[in-house]
Amino acid sequence: MVRLHGSHSRAAGRVADAVRGARRVSSAGAASAGAVGAGRQYEKRIMSGMQPTGVAHLGNYLGALKMWADMSRTVESGRERFFFSVVDLHALTLPKEPGQLREWKRQAAACFVAAGVHTDRCVLFEQSRVAAHTELSWILSCLAPMGLLNRMTQWKSKSNLGEVASIAGQDAESVLRGVHLGLFSYPVLQAADILVYKGTHVPVGEDQVQHLELTRDLAQMFNRAYGDVFPLPKTVLTPTKRIMSLRDPTKKMSKSDPSANAAIYLTDSDDAIARKIRKAVTDTVAGVTYDPEGRPGVSSLVEIVAGIEGRPVEEVVRTHFAGCESHRDFKQKVSDIVVAELRPVRAEYERVMADRAYLDRLLEAGATEACATTAKVMAEVREAVGLS
Repeated sequence: MVRLHGSHSRAAGRVADAVRGARRVSSAGAASAGAVGAGRQYEKRIMSGMQPTGVAHLGNYLGALKMWADMSRTVESGRERFFFSVVDLHALTLPKEPGQLREWKRQAAACFVAAGVHTDRCVLFEQSRVAAHTELSWILSCLAPMGLLNRMTQWKSKSNLGEVASIAGQDAESVLRGVHLGLFSYPVLQAADILVYKGTHVPVGEDQVQHLELTRDLAQMFNRAYGDVFPLPKTVLTPTKRIMSLRDPTKKMSKSDPSANAAIYLTDSDDAIARKIRKAVTDTVAGVTYDPEGRPGVSSLVEIVAGIEGRPVEEVVRTHFAGCESHRDFKQKVSDIVVAELRPVRAEYERVMADRAYLDRLLEAGATEACATTAKVMAEVREAVGLS
């Protein structure tokens, strides 16, 4: 069992409020959303996933992993079940070297555990080991309007269609030649990831809200066409909206940033974390205030502390940085808080990565339960559409 380190418990109250604030599914929907684990029926199914792209950075941790851990340990009635997936099929939208992808999948799963997810209440598994994801994705694809998918903002930004289309002399075929179908249709697979578990609540960041709206749209289309099968999943927004690059606080923290000092990783040593924060871009104004537009660098560091402690930024400024005129002292305080948060996470990550048998058993058990859960849902889906 992974222990819950201090900051998880501090943020648990706010996460519990977020979950309680979400509307409950109807009694009929809740009854149909029962899971198979230990023969129990679960009132809520919380589902989310993360692509395997290497060791998680601080933005991944505060924007997703930490919330998953807090939610899994804040139990309302004991009738919740959590499904957290390494979404390796989604990772194929960009080519990956096979050996690297295998290693990244292990690293992603280890990050889930290291972040503190409750391994008894959470089903941790690799998406590709549950065939029902792709089967339901195809069924939903046969309902999904092209117009809805074409409006997805992430599709437009990742495909660079607007930029390519602006080049003089480019016809439609030339523009689309270098764009793969998987990049266009992956929101349908993402919808299937949720609906195949009859997910009732989905913790997401703001950049994924549009995709969850599409999931709800597809669930409604299916239900209208074939009868009420799927509950409409509710959005649970992560408390930490986004963490910015330490070297350019106008951009999100990213693994693709060319600067080695732009992101803090869960495996960074205490010294590496302190060095990166010392080099973080701030400004020349004395004191610490929260002003994302006027002082993005300072505000970004404040948001990191707020994300770790689960408190409003104003309270963080008042509690930790009132009267702090020196940026050196400010960064030192931020560094101390981040180091204290990530030290046990790093130690647990290293333990899990060193115990391949443990991680394999955990993922095997997760895939077994995920397959059993989705088999029941897909039996209902096949009956509804006439495939069985």
